[in-house]
Amino acid sequence: MYSQIQILDRVSEQVAKSLTDEINQPQNSQNFSPVLHRNIPAVTVLLIDDQAIIGEAIRRILEKETDISLYFISEPTQAIQKALEIFPTVILLDLVMPEVDGLMLLRWFRSHPTTQDIPIVMLSSKEESLVKADAFAGGANDYLIKLPDPVELIARIRYHSRAYNNLKALTQTTITAQFQAQQLEHTLQELKAAQVQLVQTEKMSSLGRMLAGITHEINNPINFIHGNFQHLNSYIESLVNLIQLYQQEYPNPSTDIEECITENNLDFVIEDVTKILSSMKLGTERIREIVKSLRNFSRLDNSEKVAVNINDGIDSNLLILSHRYKGTIAVTKNYENLPLVECYPAQLNQVFMNIISNAIDALLEQEEQENKQILIQTETIDEKYIRVRIKDNGPGIKLENQSKIFDPFFTTKPVNKGTGIGLAISGQIIDKHKGKISVQSEPSCGTEFIIEIPIKID
Repeated sequence: MYSQIQILDRVSEQVAKSLTDEINQPQNSQNFSPVLHRNIPAVTVLLIDDQAIIGEAIRRILEKETDISLYFISEPTQAIQKALEIFPTVILLDLVMPEVDGLMLLRWFRSHPTTQDIPIVMLSSKEESLVKADAFAGGANDYLIKLPDPVELIARIRYHSRAYNNLKALTQTTITAQFQAQQLEHTLQELKAAQVQLVQTEKMSSLGRMLAGITHEINNPINFIHGNFQHLNSYIESLVNLIQLYQQEYPNPSTDIEECITENNLDFVIEDVTKILSSMKLGTERIREIVKSLRNFSRLDNSEKVAVNINDGIDSNLLILSHRYKGTIAVTKNYENLPLVECYPAQLNQVFMNIISNAIDALLEQEEQENKQILIQTETIDEKYIRVRIKDNGPGIKLENQSKIFDPFFTTKPVNKGTGIGLAISGQIIDKHKGKISVQSEPSCGTEFIIEIPIKID
């Protein structure tokens, strides 16, 4: 093992003239600036040693290597800060130093995320195997006896620096690949969402055009019939008055008239015709309501926001779906008097249609279940938002599926019975309205969808 005197003797031949003044200076002031070259050095070495003579010796060894930049620090307590400033590619660390032990610094460098991968070469005058083992156990990459052979030192510095630069390049490549993979995944999700939007838009556009045509064709004749009921009722009332006047003026009709009155049950006809007209009028009013709901549902005004009554929109959906649930499912409405909401009505109708239709499907699948119910509740929140709750007492949604129900093309329905785009497009529509949609469900306890949208979209 080399003694301190032997080390100084070995170094003296290299630094005899230049160290005369520097050896007399305090050790904590021995800080050498890096060797400067025109090109940015490929290797940055940080030397941490409490002996200025070692720092000067290594500087002399490396000064002719244009690709190596050397920083020397003799105060171990400043080594950590210096390493974080210069980002060395290799650290030469003295094993034995006063105040701060080299192994302590080694463990700190390995624990910090900025320096944990930097190659560290331990410098020591000790050659014992246990000492070397402790250094390698602490995370050292190499171990050299002071003062190392110049050729060997330079070779090892370049080797470790190249390995570290390769590791950084590999790490950066991995990070870049991960980032690109995330971007690709995000792009795929956007494409999938766009596909869903296109499919649903085309579907609703076709449905809207069809409904608009049907309602137009139905609306004209129904309005004609409904508008003539007042005249028809007036005419029949006049004829009945005339018959009754004849009966008063001619209380003894002829035999033929008497037989005709008896055969046609005139008193019943006079009484029933008014009821028939009233029923027909109610029927035409019902058709007009259906036509109005269809027109409201099929509106193609997606490009502009309109202030509407959300309760009316829900009622329109219930009217259209009434043929599916009447007589089997009890629908309870608990509406609050909502303010007009600035929104895209046709799109919100899609949301309500999808959720209510899914609730009906879930309940109808439970053939043995009794008291099937759907509860719809609306309310105002803080005068800024409205909330719509649509709850059923069906079989519920499995916990593992609840996080996926708004994913495009995910469905729990059998093949050919579900496309997996209804709730996905509903989520997009609510996002477009700057709102929130969530689901609460427990198996066998039903499902509740909660929709919150601002009264006015900024």
